[in-house]
Amino acid sequence: MIALLLLPLLLPCVLPALARRALDRLAPAAALWAVTGCAVVLAGCSLAALGAFVLTGLLKLPSFAALGDFVHPLRTASDLVVLPVAATSVGALAVCALTLVRSVLHQTRAFRAARTEAGRGPVAGDLCVVDSPRPDAYALPGRPHRIVVTTAMLRSLDGPEREALFAHERAHNEGGHHYFLAAAELAAHCHPALRPVRETIRLAAERAADEAAAVSVGDRRLTARAIARAALAGQAARSERPGFAAGATTGPVPRRVQALLAAPRAPRRSGRRIAALLLACTAVSCVASVTGMADFHHRVEIAQGEERP
Repeated sequence: MIALLLLPLLLPCVLPALARRALDRLAPAAALWAVTGCAVVLAGCSLAALGAFVLTGLLKLPSFAALGDFVHPLRTASDLVVLPVAATSVGALAVCALTLVRSVLHQTRAFRAARTEAGRGPVAGDLCVVDSPRPDAYALPGRPHRIVVTTAMLRSLDGPEREALFAHERAHNEGGHHYFLAAAELAAHCHPALRPVRETIRLAAERAADEAAAVSVGDRRLTARAIARAALAGQAARSERPGFAAGATTGPVPRRVQALLAAPRAPRRSGRRIAALLLACTAVSCVASVTGMADFHHRVEIAQGEERP
C-alpha cells in the first residue's frame, strides 16, 4: 500500500519538464488544457495519498483503533515506517492548508480592490479605463468581465496597437483563462514540484491569447509590436491585480514576441507523444492512488472482522 501511495507523491516531480515540452510542441491552447488538467489531477492524487498516510498512522494508535471497532490488528508495514510517514504527511498537509488559505485570502483582497478600482473609471462596453500614471492592462474576470487599462498604457500605444492589446485581453476573458490560472495556483500549494508548472501554465495562457489576438486583428507583427511596447511601458510598474487576472505584459515577453513573429507551426508527431506522456502520467497517478486507497479500505475491513484476509 505504501509503495503504491508513494507514486502520486513522486509523479508531480516529472511534470515541470513535461509541461515545458508540451508548451514547445503543442498549440498554446492545447498545452494550456493538457498541462492544467494534469497538474490538477496530480495535485488531487498527492493530497489523497497524504490523507491515506495520515489515516493509516492514526489507526495504528490504540485510541483511534478503538473508534474503528477493530477486532484484529490493522495489517500494515512496520510502525517504524508507518508512524514517521504519517507524521510527515500531517506536517505536509498543514503547510499546504496554511499556504493555500493565505493565498486565497490575498487573491480575494486583490480581486476586490481591482473590481473597486475598475468601477471608478469610465466604461465603454467591456473596456474600463482607469486614470493612473502606472502603465497596465489586464483582463479582470467577474460579472461582467472587464478589460482594465490605465491611461498611462493608452498613451504608450498607438491606435492599432491598442486594438491588438484589447484583443489580447478579450481573448483571456473569452477563453476563461482565469480558471486555468486559479487552478494552477491551487495546485502549486498542494505539491512543491508543481510550483514551476504554475509559471508554464501562465505562459501558455499568454501564448494562447497572443495567437487569438493575432487572428482577431489579422496581423501577427502588429500584435507582437503591441505586446512588446506594452511590456516595455509596464516593466517598471508594480501591479496589484490578482494573480488569476491575466495581462499582456506577463511572462517572458521576448519569447512570446519571437513566437508571434514566426509562422504558426503545424502539429507534429512529437506533440502527440508529449500529450500521451501527460495522459499516462495522469492515469498512473490516478490508478496508484485509487488502488492504494482501496487496499487501505480492504485492510480496515479485515481489521474490523468484516472480511477474511
